[in-house]
Amino acid sequence: MKVGIEAQRLFRQKKHGMEIVTLELIRELQKLDHDNEYYIYVRPDTDSDCIQSAENFHIVELDGGSFALWEQFLLPAAAKKDGCDILHCTSNTAPLKPKMPLLITLHDIIYLEKTYLEILFSQSSNYQRFGNIYRKFIVKRVVGKADKIITVSHYEKKRINNHFWHESQSGKVQVVYNGVSEHFEPVTNEKQLQRVKAQYNLPDKFVLFFGNTAPKKNVTGVIKAFSEMIYRGKQLFKLVVTDFDTPGLRKLLAGIGHPALEQHIHLPGYIVNTDLPAILSQCEFFLYPSLRESFGIPIIEAMKCGVPVITSNTSSMPEISGGKAILVDPHNPGEICDAMIRLAEGTENRNELVTEGLKQAEKFSWATMAEDVLEVYKAVYENNMKEAK
Repeated sequence: MKVGIEAQRLFRQKKHGMEIVTLELIRELQKLDHDNEYYIYVRPDTDSDCIQSAENFHIVELDGGSFALWEQFLLPAAAKKDGCDILHCTSNTAPLKPKMPLLITLHDIIYLEKTYLEILFSQSSNYQRFGNIYRKFIVKRVVGKADKIITVSHYEKKRINNHFWHESQSGKVQVVYNGVSEHFEPVTNEKQLQRVKAQYNLPDKFVLFFGNTAPKKNVTGVIKAFSEMIYRGKQLFKLVVTDFDTPGLRKLLAGIGHPALEQHIHLPGYIVNTDLPAILSQCEFFLYPSLRESFGIPIIEAMKCGVPVITSNTSSMPEISGGKAILVDPHNPGEICDAMIRLAEGTENRNELVTEGLKQAEKFSWATMAEDVLEVYKAVYENNMKEAK
């Protein structure tokens, strides 16, 4: 069996959720499968050392054109040339004319949901708007062509089925949970802790929040909740917001009428994934009240580091956290604020959250994810071989 895996952005330096999932899938498949042939299709970039070729794993760099041109023309042409029996597109979109059996990992369909379209298009950057328009156009045209669709939670499977087929083709969609990397564990080495603290200039007492400009991350809601806590006279910690810049923060603070709050917020910029366990191990708790998630890997990463978590009571987050986190309404800053105060002041059972969170995190692994994906490859391949006969 020859399997093509689309990994267009795998070599970029600043990897985010979908690239990390793809990277871990390939690494685990290299350990697991020595029989089948793999072609990993990437765009050249600066982090080409993140994955290595192996006897049955070929790294194929395809250079040129925009994201859309690369995916729609260069990718299927290369996969056909290499004789791939299956093409696995890992990041929601896929070629309209794949030329071979197609498997798509559809992480989410937020860009197709009316509830979030106004937020997506009013608050997104131009780059994000283009991405959402492209996904909206492509996804509804390729899901019907896919032999199988992988998604990452039962919540998202239900959303996909209801949106496209109303359960009539529910067997096409298969849930394969994401994993958590082995380097996520409580860090106790003092030199490592101090190195990371100095590198990112971290405050002595802080709460970690993964921001960025994606509207679903709920940066405005979190800042409003934090401002409410401060103006209640509860200066319990500083808020560390990743992937956010100073101009963006100042604009947001001016918009909510609290520009002086900047002194209580620290922006470390992009954090290298391997440094995250040492940062998580020093934070008071992890804050993740997103508006909408299909999975939420950071929830499990924090739990595996022995950190209490506050997350949302919506979409996939109750499923993934398993009830081992404090759940809040992400649309209610006052509720987020109350949860932060309870946890910071010790009225919540911190030790129970840590203990139960560690148990929950053990349910997720990249090795299991890769085993499940390989079974999907085999099923798609064998089904197409039968049809060919």
